[in-house]
Parts: sequence; C-alpha cells; structure tokens
Amino acid sequence: MSTQVEHEEALVRAFIIPQRQSRYFELLPNPRRRRDVTRELAHFKHVDTRFAVSIPSSQSGYAGILGILKSKGAPETCYAISEDGELDGKELRLSESLKKIVGYGMGTFLSCLPGRLAYFEDEDERWILERKDKS
Repeated sequence: MSTQVEHEEALVRAFIIPQRQSRYFELLPNPRRRRDVTRELAHFKHVDTRFAVSIPSSQSGYAGILGILKSKGAPETCYAISEDGELDGKELRLSESLKKIVGYGMGTFLSCLPGRLAYFEDEDERWILERKDKS
C-alpha cells in the first residue's frame, strides 16, 4: 500500500465522523473529485471531536504544536491533505509543514502516525487528533 493511500485511509477511518467516511473514501483517491474535499477544509465540520485534543493557548504556535506532536511520537515527516495545492497529497517534513500552515487558517490535515496521530487546522480550529487504539 502506498504512503498516500495508507495515510488517507487511516486518517479518514480514525478522525472523520463515521457518517461521512464513505464519501471521503470515494472522493479523495479520485483526482477529479479530490478538490471537492479539499475545498471544504477551510470550514471543516466532519472531524470526530471524540479524538480531538485542544491545544493550550501557551502552545498554540508553530513551536508548541511541533513539540506536542514530537512528544506523542510524530516522526520527521508527515502526509498532508490540504486546500493548499502545494501541500496536498504530499509527504513533507513536519516542521516545514507546520511553519506553512499554523496561524494561516489554511484547512489542512497533517497525518503523522497513520490512524493514530494527526494535526488539523482550519479557519476556526487547531487540534491535535489522537487515537490510542489503531483504528
């Protein structure tokens, strides 16, 4: 299984509300329909908040978020699903990705550990997404 498929499937299964998962499984792999998903990320309403961890305001900047993710086992690279076409669908250095998105309100998921650890930011929220069980 490719890195892209592994990260996308695990992220959807772990962090998207169950009622919307089949839609994302259908649209994300389709190059013509993927944009239908990434356009929604600016004001995304389908995160499963049971697995969303609030970020303390003292750690809500780039360095704080990087520190939290690293303390939870995030590797040096991550996989992005983003409304930013330069990031979307790519495996990137975690630190560089965070510098590009934190505070800009650009709807983006950064999958660190497939199905277990991710970061999400949109125009309204910043969350660490974490599951202890691999779903």
